[in-house]
Amino acid sequence: MARRRRDNQIISMSFLDIMSCGFGAVILFFMIINSQVVRKTDAPPQELIGETTRLEFEVLEARKNLVLAKNTIEDLDDERANAQSRIAQITALIEKLKIELAKHDTDTLAKVERIEKLQSDIERLEEERKRLLAAEKERESGKNVRRFTGEGDRQYLTGLKVGGERILLLVDNSASMLDERIINIIRRRNMSDAAKLRSRKWRQAVASVDWLAAQLPPDSKFQIYTFNNESKPVLKGTEGVWLDVGDGKQLDEAIRTLRRSVPQEGTNMLDAFRVITSLNPRPDNVIVLVDSLPTMNAPTTERGMVTGQERLRFHYEAESEIPSGIPVNVLLYPMEGDYNAAIAYWLLAYRTGGSFMSISKDWP
Repeated sequence: MARRRRDNQIISMSFLDIMSCGFGAVILFFMIINSQVVRKTDAPPQELIGETTRLEFEVLEARKNLVLAKNTIEDLDDERANAQSRIAQITALIEKLKIELAKHDTDTLAKVERIEKLQSDIERLEEERKRLLAAEKERESGKNVRRFTGEGDRQYLTGLKVGGERILLLVDNSASMLDERIINIIRRRNMSDAAKLRSRKWRQAVASVDWLAAQLPPDSKFQIYTFNNESKPVLKGTEGVWLDVGDGKQLDEAIRTLRRSVPQEGTNMLDAFRVITSLNPRPDNVIVLVDSLPTMNAPTTERGMVTGQERLRFHYEAESEIPSGIPVNVLLYPMEGDYNAAIAYWLLAYRTGGSFMSISKDWP
């Protein structure tokens, strides 16, 4: 019994030793594995270190670029603010210059108009003085109803036939009578009526009529018509009526009214020549003061430009209205670009037995 108990105890102790050894081996195994894991974790590989360094560098570059971008935006904002301020200054300067330029143009135009008015007043007073002197001489001589004394006593016009029993004066009152050059005609056409009346060319035409009136025989009859787009007598209410030269009062009134007639519109020569047949009895002498070929053959037109051939056609159409046997004398004033006018009006005067005169700048 005792032996059997001892054998059992030996077996039990051996089993415990075996189990203890196995458990110790397991513990040792886990400790070895844990040691390897800790060593691998505490010592990271070179790839991870390089990747981390690269990412840190990219973050630094991005921050640097962000700072540069912020600085650039701030610089652009400053430049934009400076540009806007400069634009505002330039705009204000432009407006100021516009105002000064407009004022300068107004002052210049006013000065020009004042000078022209003074010149016109001087010429008017000089003409009035000459007329008074001529009237005094007329009272002494008793030859003519009125006289006209031009600069330097240039009272000549070779070949012009002023005599007759019934004398008709047709005076061009279109816009072209404002000046000799087209550009100046356009400029003066937009001025005031007072400035138009001070035009040198128009004053010369009025002075020419004044000179012609001084040559009319005292026992003759006269009529003065102006024409542009349509024709009308200088003295209202005298359509188709002959006026007596007589003592010159009606002549004086006609000249004064003509001086206040403003040149405007186009030139309708057809309507002007129809005046010849509207008077009863018809005139025995016609004097036409004109500067160019007609630009229309009706009181109104929708056409903006007229060619040279069309103007010649209008002229010949108007010429056909003149009755035979009536001399037509033409006083042609200078006009830029209308080269056919001199030939056409010379032929008109030649065919009707009248005279043709090209007026110089200093006549009468």
